[in-house]
Amino acid sequence: MQRDNKRRPRRRREEKLYEERVVNINRVTKVVKGGRRFRFSALVVIGDKKGKVGFGTGKAQEVPDAIKKAIEDAKRNLIKIPMYGKTIPHEITGKFGAGEVFLKPAVSGTGVIAGGPVRAVLELAGVEDILSKSLGSATPINIIRATFDGITRLRTAEQVARSRGLTVEEILH
Repeated sequence: MQRDNKRRPRRRREEKLYEERVVNINRVTKVVKGGRRFRFSALVVIGDKKGKVGFGTGKAQEVPDAIKKAIEDAKRNLIKIPMYGKTIPHEITGKFGAGEVFLKPAVSGTGVIAGGPVRAVLELAGVEDILSKSLGSATPINIIRATFDGITRLRTAEQVARSRGLTVEEILH
């Protein structure tokens, strides 16, 4: 019996464009006539560390499936963050529900001073120097949504100058 020396071509794994981080996994229960039905909800943040970041939620009967669904959802909700070097252009407070997140630009070398969910969002966005404080609600989804509210409202000096019909120099002085 002769053996084929032809090897099947290896399957190339697609290179990941985005890094992903699971922020929260929660077991949720639905009470039905026959008892309790358990499911898992996952909260995931994805980003390319170059200014693009997104978050998503997924729910399934198994944890890996919930994470996959959350990643797909996050890919549909990507946003671009305006950056000023390795930090954000100005300070801002993002709000969502009872969650409030204060973001403040920091000098080079400070690092990401942020708690759990906020840290995940900022690190995956590529922000390297920032100060933040989470106020109000401690629910991870509300904190992430408040962070996204803040970073979507950030504007660069060029954007402000364009909206006011001035030059960047006129605004900065």
